[in-house]
Amino acid sequence: MSVGKYNPSVRVGNWNEDLCLEEEMLKDFLDKRENGELLAFKRKNLFLKLLQHVKLTQNDDEKVRFGDVICLHNVFIKENLSISMSESQLQDSDIVNCSVSVSPILQPCFRNAFVVTSYDRVNKTGDLLCYGQSFVLSALPNQLPNIENLKLTSNPVTFMKHSKKFPYQEVSMASTSTYLNNWQVLHHDPQMRLETEGFPIKVNEKIVIKHCYTNRALAAVSDYTTRNTFSLGLFWDGQQMTWRDCKA
Repeated sequence: MSVGKYNPSVRVGNWNEDLCLEEEMLKDFLDKRENGELLAFKRKNLFLKLLQHVKLTQNDDEKVRFGDVICLHNVFIKENLSISMSESQLQDSDIVNCSVSVSPILQPCFRNAFVVTSYDRVNKTGDLLCYGQSFVLSALPNQLPNIENLKLTSNPVTFMKHSKKFPYQEVSMASTSTYLNNWQVLHHDPQMRLETEGFPIKVNEKIVIKHCYTNRALAAVSDYTTRNTFSLGLFWDGQQMTWRDCKA
């Protein structure tokens, strides 16, 4: 039986191939570092995009209008409603959904600022937002792909779909336009809701935001925290607790 014979140059060739591969990997690493294409650099740039400062809308009459850029601040836990994305979602070429939480970062940025838009897709920019009127909260457009299509939404509790740590309905951001994106503003005092319906909403007014489909109020659960890409954050849910007011 014949046996293949190898000369010493084969072993030298294999070692040389390994050295060439290492040099190629090092060269590729240096090129990516110089062009800012490393994963760490991309992650830092995405963070900077979401945490970039945003100027909130300031009206002379101090009333909220459609098209305004606002922040939702929980007056009890002193934190803002914020978009919470995972690292894979930050690097995704098309963001279709993500979770939300509350964050102690109070400075307005792309992560915690939202645009007030109309539910019926009619351009109402400049019109006053009134108590009991339907509206949609949309993410601000920035350099992340299609993030402006994300809208604050919530789904009814089912056996398979609910918040991760408690049996309440989940609140998130989704790109689909349905009745689940529909919200209303109510007066924080239940005795004043009938009298204030149809009246404009003032900036920094204590309010209750109600989900129209489930008739539940937007609330933060201070008993549960979740670790996200940015920091530890509290959950937002749709439990009917009107004392957990929000301030627009």
